[in-house]
Amino acid sequence: MGGEEDALIADAPKKRTFKKFTFRGTDLDQLLDMKTDKLVTLFTARIRRRFKRGLKRKPMALVKKLRKAKRETTGGEKPETVRTHLRDMVIVPEMIGSVVGVYNGKVFNTVEVKPEMIGTYLGEYAITYRPVNHGRPGVGSANAARFIPLK
Repeated sequence: MGGEEDALIADAPKKRTFKKFTFRGTDLDQLLDMKTDKLVTLFTARIRRRFKRGLKRKPMALVKKLRKAKRETTGGEKPETVRTHLRDMVIVPEMIGSVVGVYNGKVFNTVEVKPEMIGTYLGEYAITYRPVNHGRPGVGSANAARFIPLK
C-alpha cells in the first residue's frame, strides 16, 4: 500500500519554484522601497557619479511619464509605450514593468523593462547599427581578382 502512495506522489505535477530576483544581494521588494541615496550605493561608480551630480529635468520628466502610464493601466495589461531619446537614462527599480520606446537614430525600439535591467542604460537595449552580414567579395576585392581557370 505504501508503494502506491509513493508512486502517486512522484507522478503529481511539481510546482515550479522560480529564483527570486536579487540585485547585488538586495531583493526586488526592498529595492522598490529604498530611498534613492541608499539605492545609488548599489550601483557602479559611473552611475553613482551621475546621481551625485543630480538628475536633470529630462530624466525626471521621463520617470513622471512612466509613472503616469503605469497608473493608467487596468489589470494585468502592459502600460502604454513612452517614447524617449534618453539612451543614457539609468534604469531604476521604479521603471520595472514599464514599456519604453528607445530611439536608435532611426526608429523607436520597444523595450519592456525587467528587473535584470536595473543599473544599466536604456540605450543598451536599442542597437544603433545593423550588424554586418558578410557575403561574397565584391568587384574591387583581392579575392575577386584571383585567376579562376575555365577547366
